[in-house]
Order: sequence, then structure tokens, then C-alpha cells
Amino acid sequence: MEFTVSRADLVRELNLSQGVVEKKTTIPILSNVLLEADGSKIVLTATDLELGIRCSCAARVKKSGAGTVPARRLLDYVRLLPDGDVQVKIQENHWANLVSGRSKTRIAGMSRESFPELPKMPAPLAEIPLGVLASMIGKTVFAISNEESRFTLNGALLVLKKGGLVMVATDGHRLAMIESSADLPGVTGAYRALLPRKAMVEIQKLAGDGPSEAVVKFAGDENHLFFEVGERLLLSRKLTGNFPDYERVLPKEQPLSVSLNREELKGAIERVAQFSDERSRAIRLTAAAGEFKVHSSVSETGESEESIPIEYDGASTEIGFNAEYILDFLRAVSDEQVNFLFKDAHSAGELQPGGEKSGHYRYVIMPMRI
Repeated sequence: MEFTVSRADLVRELNLSQGVVEKKTTIPILSNVLLEADGSKIVLTATDLELGIRCSCAARVKKSGAGTVPARRLLDYVRLLPDGDVQVKIQENHWANLVSGRSKTRIAGMSRESFPELPKMPAPLAEIPLGVLASMIGKTVFAISNEESRFTLNGALLVLKKGGLVMVATDGHRLAMIESSADLPGVTGAYRALLPRKAMVEIQKLAGDGPSEAVVKFAGDENHLFFEVGERLLLSRKLTGNFPDYERVLPKEQPLSVSLNREELKGAIERVAQFSDERSRAIRLTAAAGEFKVHSSVSETGESEESIPIEYDGASTEIGFNAEYILDFLRAVSDEQVNFLFKDAHSAGELQPGGEKSGHYRYVIMPMRI
């Protein structure tokens, strides 16, 4: 196999493979990227058996063929080359020869025969605006559980339905749910799937690298989910199991609420949290007539309290929360105002953006005893 490709094009596509390639693997071939040259382009494929990505870029192909090269080593080297063309030749012994200007390098590769075949993408179920999907991921991915034993919570529930889509993530202590009313051509009934966190992160990368008006062709089979963006295809194994009934967790009534400036609240919590317990990260929020207090418990390191003036004439209520959980929400939204809804010290609190469509994004946090 022999081809010439632009260094910038090769670096761009190799970058996308890095989140997929298995770093610490007992199967050496999974550390490699598969290069296939044919016609006027090269196709790059990487997989860790759970997640796979296939992308391509234009190339001048002198001799068609395929081979695999260590993905990280290839990217680290090509990134250091000056701008211009890179000539790549993979020999019968699987070594790759790279020539760029005065630089000549050989990298030991492996036979493509042992590289896993990626499943074929079935007919698309829907076309989703990439920006919408990436935004929904950004507002839920932080609520996913890190406990591997709770594997059904190691991803988000994606629900496609006529007239829009819903994404929900929870770790048992908090729940983030966002709805989008985007029109989805082709969707007639409801489709539910559990999307792993790693796939969600890679979709965000595709969104960051692609045009803002890009569309995702979405498909699913028995075991996999497929996301095609232009010439790029990301596929992921579905998580198996039953996601919790999130609608039961959403509070039905929150009689008390306050509206707060997002930046003001974020700054106050960040400062007060410096004096919270390092393990629990617990702080107390108090809504009282005319003011909203954020305070830490007295600890060996000290204590801290901040007061924010508000319009509130409800019952004085104090609730304990994990500071990091609240900050995750405040960093995920960009609205100037946020609404804090609550019932009493023992019930879940809820945060929503303060805009007109606030009900489309709900973030529920369980209280803490302090």
C-alpha cells in the first residue's frame, strides 16, 4: 500500500481516533489504527471493541491496500512534522515507511488480518442536528455514575419519539433530564437506548470538529448504536439492562422557588465549598425572607458563609447538598438566571435554567443530612 496525504488532514482524522483506541489493552492490535487506501482517499478505523470510529480524508493513492500502525505513535510523530505532504508506504512485513521533506521514519505495524471488523450500519432511524445532540450530552453527561458495578447507570438513556428526543442521566444521587422538540424526520414510534459515556464524549468531539449545521444520521441494531456525520461514523455497543423509571424521580410539586443570578450563585458556592468536608462536599442552602444563604459547616479548616439578596417571602428553609453537584449544573448552563425549586429540608431540590424553556431541562438533586 502506498499513498500521499496532507499532514494537516492526517492529524485531524487521527485526533478523532485517540478517544477510541484502547490505551492499556491485552490485545495489541486494538492500540493500532487501520489504514485502508483506495481510489482517492484513505479510510482510518479504530476500535476498543466497545466503541469504533471510521473516518477518511483525501489522498493520492499510488497502490491500494491496508495495514495497521500504532495510533498514538503515528499521531505523535506526524503532529511534529512540518506542514506539507506525507508519503506513506506499508510493506509486506507490515512496517510503515513515512517520508516528509528530509524526514524518513519507519514504524512497526501489524497485519490487518487480526484487526476486528466493525458491524455495518443499518438504515438510519432518524436525522438529528449534531449541535442539538451535543448540547443535550453537555447537560447530562456529568450526572452519569462512575461506579462500574451500576452498569445501567454508566451511560444516558436516549429516547427518540415523534416530535423530539429526551436524554436522561443519573447516578442515584442526582438526575439530569433534557428534552428537545427538534423535528426528527423518519421517527414514528418511540425508540429507547442506553448510550455509554465514552460514546457521548466522542460525539461531542465530532460536534466540535464539524460544521455547526451538521446532521447525525442515527441508527441502531440489536447490539450497537450508529452515529454518522458526513464521512465519519461512530458506533458504540449499547448498554444492556433497565434504566430506572426517571419520571417517578421527577418531583411532582415544588411549592417554593427562588430565582438567582447564575454567576453570583456559582461564585458563592465555589468559595464556600473550600471549607466543606473533603469527602461529602456538603454545604447548606437557606432560603429566607429577602436573602439566600450559602454556608459550610464548621470544620477543622474553618467555615464560610455568603448571602445573596433575593425576592422571596416563603417559609424559611435550609437544605444540605453536595456542592459539586450544584456546580456541575451551573457550569453546564449559560442562562443569566437559574431557578431553584424546593419543598422542604427532606425532599429533593431542583435546578432549572431561568429562560423561557426552563421546563425542558430539569436537574434534580437529593438532599444531604448535615
